[in-house]
Order: sequence, then structure tokens, then C-alpha cells
Amino acid sequence: MEREAVRTEGAPAAIGPYSQAVRAGGFLFCSGQIPLDPSTGKLVEGGIEVQTERVLKNLDAVLTAGGATLRSVVKTTVYLVDLGDFPAMNAIYGRFYPEDPPARATVQVAKLPAGARVEIDAVAECFSS
Repeated sequence: MEREAVRTEGAPAAIGPYSQAVRAGGFLFCSGQIPLDPSTGKLVEGGIEVQTERVLKNLDAVLTAGGATLRSVVKTTVYLVDLGDFPAMNAIYGRFYPEDPPARATVQVAKLPAGARVEIDAVAECFSS
């Protein structure tokens, strides 16, 4: 099976030895996105709503670069530093997935990179190579 790393300047560069996404077997496997502004590389200022929106915009940029869309996502995992942020995160997430949202797991974690409060990864059907 062929695999291809995907990179885009529309999302923050990887901050470690990993790819923003990998295309393989008709799917795009997106690494977790945190709320870094791709133009500055810095964490966006604001609460969970602002951070969730930035994460989903970053994820959208990676999906687009990999030949997928938010609509083609079949599974996401949401990592929250505080599950108390779930309702606010969920409201923003729902704006990006108003119909037929992907399968999803949400978990609380002790800490995320760069002081982020939320991280989201995704698997999507890939329409181009």
C-alpha cells in the first residue's frame, strides 16, 4: 500500500517528528491539530470556543491539502484538558458539522502541547491523490 505525507502552510507545521496527515488506502489520517495560528505559530488567545474554532480551521486546511473535506471525515477524536469545556466545544464543533457528523470520541487528558485546551484528530475518506 502506498502512503504519502501531506503538508500545508494553511495549518501549523508539525512540532515534532510527524506529518500533518498521511494519505493511505483511500483514507487521510490527520494528526491532532491544536489551536496554533498557522501564520505565527503561536497559541490563539481566548477561551475554549476560540481554540476549538482555530483547531477545526487548521484541520480543514490539512484535509483540503490531502484531498478531503470536513464532510468526508468519518471519525474524530477530541482531547480536552477539562471535560467541563465539553458543552462550549460541542457547540462550536456542531457549527462545523451541522448534519450527519462523523463518529467521535471525546476524552479528558492531563495536558496538551503549547498550553492548548483542545486537540482534534481525524480520519477522512480521500477523494484525490
